[in-house]
Amino acid sequence: MSISLDQLERKVDQMVDLCASLRSENQDLRAHVASLEADKAALTRKIDLTCERLEGLMERLPEE
Repeated sequence: MSISLDQLERKVDQMVDLCASLRSENQDLRAHVASLEADKAALTRKIDLTCERLEGLMERLPEE
């Protein structure tokens, strides 16, 4: 019986280690997603500004 308890204890320890590892990975992924979302927002602002500038330039072009 002590052998099965030892096996159970090892499995529980493995599960605890896996849980801690997955929790850490999840935190890293959440931070990465937040960084990517910030980058996306910055790029969207740049695209919007570029579109506005292009529209302004197109309005100043002489018509054919």
